[in-house]
Amino acid sequence: MGEVILSAQNVSRDFRIGDGSVVNALKNINIEIEKGKLTVLRGRSGSGKTTLINILGALDKPTKGKVVFGGKDITRFGERRRDNLRRTQMAFVFQSVALMSGLTAFQNVEFGLRLAGYPYSKRTARVKRVMTDVGLDKRMHHRPAEMSGGEQQRTAIARAIAHEPLLVFADEPTAELDTATALHIVRLFKELVAKQDMTIVMTTHDPSMMDIADKVYTLEDGEIIE
Repeated sequence: MGEVILSAQNVSRDFRIGDGSVVNALKNINIEIEKGKLTVLRGRSGSGKTTLINILGALDKPTKGKVVFGGKDITRFGERRRDNLRRTQMAFVFQSVALMSGLTAFQNVEFGLRLAGYPYSKRTARVKRVMTDVGLDKRMHHRPAEMSGGEQQRTAIARAIAHEPLLVFADEPTAELDTATALHIVRLFKELVAKQDMTIVMTTHDPSMMDIADKVYTLEDGEIIE
């Protein structure tokens, strides 16, 4: 067992819907995320994957239980502290790449560094480095509309890792890609884990991604199953 960087302890999340009834989206979740590993949260649509990754990434709070990151219970943090945590120590890659269409790939990544407060004097070199790491050193001055879906997703990954976060969350990052491109993206994640000691948590419903993960948790109806 390696160093645990993040853990969910007895986490439950309930939502109250329009008729007043309560939906139990997560039920007593206990998981541990090891540093320098690629962990996959697997499950069908509606299983609770996105709800769980939002709680792990401090985008939402559990109804019960706690999330411990770096030895601290982040569920007790106020909104400003949670926002700073997400901006500086975590990163997110979504199914929708959310790139700014009017900016080049280089500018999209550089903008992310600005938001994270990365030193101005080091930004250009850092952007070039991460664009090279994701295989886009010859495409960095193209706008999203001039790039393929896989290239756009790799740009989003470059933007996520540029400020050197401790933890990267990827929510269904391959859902809109063809199988070959999706496997390339996941292999890129695996390479970043192996070469740069990154910690990545990814959700997916694609069984072809399982063999690449270091650890897999399967969710069904809001619960972890074997």
